[in-house]
Amino acid sequence: MAVMFQTAIVGFVAMSLAAACKGEKGKAAQSAAPVVVAPVQVRDVPIIQEWAAQTLGATDVEIRARVRGFLTERAYQEGTLVRRGAILFKIDPQEYQAASAQAGAALAEANAGLAKANSDVARLRPLAKRKAVSQQDLDHAVAAQQAAEGQVNAARATLRTADLNLGYTRVTTPITGLAGVAQAQVGALVGSPDPTLLTVVSQVDTIKVKFRISEQEYLILARALGDSGRQTPRGQARLDLVLSDGSVYDQKGRVVTVDRNIDPTTGTLGVEALFPNPSALLRPGQFGRIRAPVTTRMNAIVVPQRAVREMQGTFSVGVLKPDSTVELRPVKAGARVGSEWVVDSGLVAGDVIVIEGMQKVRPGAKVSATQAPADTSTPR
Repeated sequence: MAVMFQTAIVGFVAMSLAAACKGEKGKAAQSAAPVVVAPVQVRDVPIIQEWAAQTLGATDVEIRARVRGFLTERAYQEGTLVRRGAILFKIDPQEYQAASAQAGAALAEANAGLAKANSDVARLRPLAKRKAVSQQDLDHAVAAQQAAEGQVNAARATLRTADLNLGYTRVTTPITGLAGVAQAQVGALVGSPDPTLLTVVSQVDTIKVKFRISEQEYLILARALGDSGRQTPRGQARLDLVLSDGSVYDQKGRVVTVDRNIDPTTGTLGVEALFPNPSALLRPGQFGRIRAPVTTRMNAIVVPQRAVREMQGTFSVGVLKPDSTVELRPVKAGARVGSEWVVDSGLVAGDVIVIEGMQKVRPGAKVSATQAPADTSTPR
């Protein structure tokens, strides 16, 4: 009986040990978190730099009233294309028509005076030669002739000024471009005391984009684009414009102007680029980002951005070790290239990194790794 009791106890203990072992194995299997891994990529990477930018018309012309008067007509449709020489506004011309007529009459009077002075000189000169009149009389007549000529010239200039002012009552555009919203309405008094802004016309078949770069960025960009003081206006079209919705404008731009000096208050340099705008998609005042390739990083270590963890300004990547555990390795992150990140230090060729599931893993823990499918859209 005692023997049977001992045998039962031994069997029970053995079964308990076996169950415990199975439980530990099950827990170990369950603790291996699933992750997706991929080897780091090593390839030549063009380094892209971006700067905040704003668009302007290739030429922005302020249309102002050059004479004082009341607006009588707005002769264009706001926001539409206007041709060079087209009338945009009309100012009441009556005052200037009267001034022109008065100046014309003054010129006619001056011409009549000159005609009389010429006649007097022509009559007195032969008489003076025959001593029929005194030389003084001739001198007075010549002086009167010269004064009359001066009056004619002054009257002619006054008429020219009056005609110019009359012409300014028809406000025209000096360029072909997009006309903005009118800044003064019909019936308003304009041109007093200063030339009143009426609207702005912008040339938009080509768009100017302004951005500011640091001194160091200027040196990098100038070397990368072959840009110097002599070559700037003929720079190759290698700039991209990223619009506010994140899309990339389909035309390339080129640097045309680099400011004369570094702004001492900001330490930056103004740069202007031109972009073709055949579809008129771009309008003055839009915000975006200028993107330019500044250099090429040879044999760079490249990882997906989602594989990089950032915490308090430090970066780290989960690296899969041969024993299927994960090491959280600090790295120095470099430039971002699309959806990828160039790693300056911390990784080497051949490292396998965790790109998905790292948030479930503790450093040193076992993982169940699955190889990520190859991304054919990523350049190799």
